[in-house]
Amino acid sequence: MCGRFTQYYTYAEVYGYMNMIGGGSNMQPRYHICPTDPVDTILAAKDGNLTMEKMRWGLVPYWWKEPLKKVPATFNARAETVSTKPFFREAWKRRRCIIPASGYYEWQDRADGKQPWYFTPAKAPVFLIAGLWESWRNPETKEELRSSTMIITEPNKFVAQYHDRMPVLLAKEEAGNWLSGAYGLERLVAAPNDWLNAIPVSRAVNSSKAPDSPDLIKEIAL
Repeated sequence: MCGRFTQYYTYAEVYGYMNMIGGGSNMQPRYHICPTDPVDTILAAKDGNLTMEKMRWGLVPYWWKEPLKKVPATFNARAETVSTKPFFREAWKRRRCIIPASGYYEWQDRADGKQPWYFTPAKAPVFLIAGLWESWRNPETKEELRSSTMIITEPNKFVAQYHDRMPVLLAKEEAGNWLSGAYGLERLVAAPNDWLNAIPVSRAVNSSKAPDSPDLIKEIAL
């Protein structure tokens, strides 16, 4: 699972890199994004351009009738079941998105406990994580909520040293085919080994209540 990640890129690193329109004027660095937090999400606009908006990290399907607090953990969608699981199958057909990330955390089981590793892009300014999005209307308040999820898959050999899953990562040139739905299940595979770097970081990030600080992504000695 990918349960924590970062978004601390600059305007040029995400808007310029992806040729997106609008926004970018109030981009605050974030080093400890947790499920249900608002996250930057890239969408295809009706005019064909790419745009970005904040969405809840944890998908809420349009048909959900219960209170928001009863939504199960939907911040990740498994590649093996994304097209069939009720929570994701409609979004899979119609509502694709990309979640940009400066990096993400995964945990390695060690004799002395869980050790977090921080993965960053080796060949691009950001990771482009394949995702899905939904629009839901709260039955209590009648307010609209837009939400997103990351798709995760089997790891490549590099990531497998640390963890048994990884996000589906896209190349910049694949964004259009992903967002349009041209790519199907065959694309939900691990990225090449040389797309990622990894460093061990402080176990402070093991707690969801850890402060949102750049100290969390500093390399430590094991």
